[in-house]
Amino acid sequence: PFVLALILVISLWIVQAVLGETDRLQIGVLKRPDTCDRRTAPGDKLVIHYSGKLLDGTEFDSSYGRNEPFKFTLGQGMVIKGWDQGLVGMCIGEKRKLRIPASLGYGDRGAGSKIPGGATLVFTTELVDIE
Repeated sequence: PFVLALILVISLWIVQAVLGETDRLQIGVLKRPDTCDRRTAPGDKLVIHYSGKLLDGTEFDSSYGRNEPFKFTLGQGMVIKGWDQGLVGMCIGEKRKLRIPASLGYGDRGAGSKIPGGATLVFTTELVDIE
């Protein structure tokens, strides 16, 4: 079932890319925990592991490589808009794949030397904890 769901999500992303429907946030659930006592909401301090890549697969950042999850407060503008929107409603242990258009990422300016202007970003995220 998981593999079929993953194939379906990837197929939908391909169809949307071909049709030019890539200007909105896309959220795919890669792993859903068996139980969920609490879902994330704006104002929560999240502890997230993540990997960020460009559409061509080039990784530009990863908390896994540092072996330290990232902490921030959801919905406070501390991160890109795609994260503030795409990480709402998560459960501890849940993994999501976010495809974030430039308008909800770093826009036309990009970020540093690794993220060019206009880049669509793909993040794999895992909610480690809610503090």
